[in-house]
Amino acid sequence: MAKARTQFVCQNCGTVHTRWAGKCDGCGEWNTIVEEDPMGGIGAGPGKVPKKGRPVTLTSLSGEIEEAPRIPTGMAELDRATGGGFVRGSAVLIGGDPGIGKSTLLMQAAAALSRKGRRVIYVSGEEAVAQVRLRAQRLQAAETDVLLAAETNVEDILATLAEGKRPDLVIIDSIQTLWSDTADSAPGTVTQVRTGVQAMIRFAKQTGATMVLVGHVTKDGQIAGPRVVEHMVDAVLYFEGDRGHHYRILRTVKNRFGPTDEIGVFEMSDRGLREVANPSELFLGERNEKAPGAAVFAGMEGTRPVLVEVQALVAQTSLGTPRRAVVGWDSSRLSMILAVLEAHCGVRLGSHDVYLNVAGGYRISEPAADMAVASALVSSLAGLALPADCVYFGEVSLSGAVRPVAHTAQRLKEAEKLGFARAVLPSASPDLPKGTAGRWSEIESLPDLVARIAGSRVRAVEEMDGN
Repeated sequence: MAKARTQFVCQNCGTVHTRWAGKCDGCGEWNTIVEEDPMGGIGAGPGKVPKKGRPVTLTSLSGEIEEAPRIPTGMAELDRATGGGFVRGSAVLIGGDPGIGKSTLLMQAAAALSRKGRRVIYVSGEEAVAQVRLRAQRLQAAETDVLLAAETNVEDILATLAEGKRPDLVIIDSIQTLWSDTADSAPGTVTQVRTGVQAMIRFAKQTGATMVLVGHVTKDGQIAGPRVVEHMVDAVLYFEGDRGHHYRILRTVKNRFGPTDEIGVFEMSDRGLREVANPSELFLGERNEKAPGAAVFAGMEGTRPVLVEVQALVAQTSLGTPRRAVVGWDSSRLSMILAVLEAHCGVRLGSHDVYLNVAGGYRISEPAADMAVASALVSSLAGLALPADCVYFGEVSLSGAVRPVAHTAQRLKEAEKLGFARAVLPSASPDLPKGTAGRWSEIESLPDLVARIAGSRVRAVEEMDGN
């Protein structure tokens, strides 16, 4: 009798090992390798005799193209992040930290679709029916026709979904709790997660129902389970936010049917999530206009301009190695800006601690924030507040030159709408509005920016002496 074959799979990255080890060779995590049966579930080995396949229909590249039909939820921020609504027959994966509001967001979306006459099924694998009902009552969604179930077995869920009329939207909360009889492993393992996700995606493609899957995240902020899950689904959304702040951001990182750089902004309250139509007012709501070390950055998130305050604190230190602390921005990019300021502008920061923060817990990912960060650093070092009605944006190169960025007109339009009359931006910007040259200050290099801030300090001192 042949010996039963076994394999050892890392539950963090999915790397297969021939024997057990304490540390995974793929991701470097400890105590994540679990023994699994390769003969069951998705990805089973060659031990089973494959059945004969059937030929599929081949077609040409030319032909009619139908626009993917969407189901708008009526929540403008959610529809923006998904590209206009949920696509029929698609699978959407939503991840986020525990307690950030994933279940609240999906419950509100389910209730909004149910009010429009859509058939919505909410399957909870983590909470009992009574707990979900309590949340629905708090969100004022209990009067809707959302169908609820508390189940974790994949086969039972599929049998329930197949009964009656086809659902328009199915919410599975969460994929880590699913388990299938075809996989001989515990719920939450790589094999079980992969099996459950593929079964749900197959149901969505065959019936045209939209499948929304909730996924846990690791300590690094990545969705737990094998990375292949993110490749299997059609869209991946991350629900981000800081527990110390009341706002939440729904960020799109993958979307086969829409843009991948859109965000939806929500505000958490005791009645659920409230949509924020103008995020700039939220991030600039508690701004201190007279404090040095603060610059307003005009950024872009997809097609939406966002204004946010960048705060810097430069303090003298007695330590041999000064501290560099960053919140909301890339620490490596801060080191680059500090090096350019010292090498090309003569700004000595080697004996100073540098702290950088993006107000409101917002996180900036685009390099256009270089100019705002440099302005805030110089302002804090000089102890001089920047003009309150001015915004900054532009990318700084290692040579000290300031490079133009895209969407200049949209950034300026948003700044003007919020009362900002001036802007410091790169010279030769491609889409700079005509007839407004006197309102915008074009900078060619970072030394010009430092000289501009230093010149304003000299003028301020002269005005004080004159008085």
